[in-house]
Amino acid sequence: MKYKQRKKALILLADGTIFHGKSIGKEGSAFGEVCFNTGTTGYQEIFTDPSYYGQLMVTTNAHIGNYGTKESEIESDSVKIAGLICKNFSFEYSRVAADNSLEDFFEKHNTLAIADVDTRALVSYIRDHGAMNAVISTDVDNIEGLKKQLAEQPGMEGLELASKVSTKEPYYYGDENATHKIAALDIGIKKNILRNLAKRDAYIKVFPYNSKFEDLEAFQPDGYFLSNGPGDPEPLIEAQTVAKEIIERNKPLFGICLGHQVIALANGISTYKMHNGHRGINHPVKNLITGKGEITSQNHGFAINREEAEANSNVEITHLHLNDDTVAGIKIKGKNCFSVQYHPEASPGPNDSTYLFDEFINNIKNN
Repeated sequence: MKYKQRKKALILLADGTIFHGKSIGKEGSAFGEVCFNTGTTGYQEIFTDPSYYGQLMVTTNAHIGNYGTKESEIESDSVKIAGLICKNFSFEYSRVAADNSLEDFFEKHNTLAIADVDTRALVSYIRDHGAMNAVISTDVDNIEGLKKQLAEQPGMEGLELASKVSTKEPYYYGDENATHKIAALDIGIKKNILRNLAKRDAYIKVFPYNSKFEDLEAFQPDGYFLSNGPGDPEPLIEAQTVAKEIIERNKPLFGICLGHQVIALANGISTYKMHNGHRGINHPVKNLITGKGEITSQNHGFAINREEAEANSNVEITHLHLNDDTVAGIKIKGKNCFSVQYHPEASPGPNDSTYLFDEFINNIKNN
């Protein structure tokens, strides 16, 4: 067990509220929107998920780091959270399959983390007052300076972040001799989505967030995919245009999370920033088509307008979140298009929703 002198640290919320803790190692300050995830496992997947770009993550599980990290389980090329806030940080790990400690993983990716925080009190506060901008810092004697810097940070509403995490150049994934070809628009794609498509006999070409429909079409794909990702979906006008053109041509289209919101916007359904958002691996969803319940992994701070979806004659709501009745899935009537507001590829918990990838492949086969 490592024992070291750890610097005092704090969390300063945009409304002036302060919570205290201690740094894990790296010193300095990190800014972002503070939010919480209720998962008990899968922290490495969370930390490297591009959908969390620009967010300070509070983990509600009491222990973080105790099973280390494994290189094959990252969801992107780097840590995407702005910083970590936790209760008990484990410097040692006991998982045989692990490659490294979480401490070394954060050091490699230059990530600021603080522990010994009363996370129950912090989460309760966020739940009541909503997700907001915050800063975590070891500069505990510079409160006024931190307040000024924090006031200059942009809010998540209206913030386009897909460009920060999207690939700069197109790339391929899977077996080029696979039966199906899929063009994927990367607005924050997770590696496990590509793994799930590839193992279903698909060869994927991944395109940058600002690609045109003609760019995707030149690949001559059998189907199209709009990925998950961070930020507000409304500024993604180019992605919405791509979605409209795919739907107009009645090509097979599947969207997850941010991709789901882009598809809704392309059909005239607005989105809104949620009070807290849904982030965890135990969110109950009802499939309205089959009547079955699903325990899902979710990570989103925006949602589509249910009233507008219900009033839209071209849209059918297929899934509902059972905690708050928000829309968790839609399909476009008379078109080969559907989307969901959760992660069927997520691997830290249940796999109730992987059938959605099979549905997408079946839509391609039947097109």
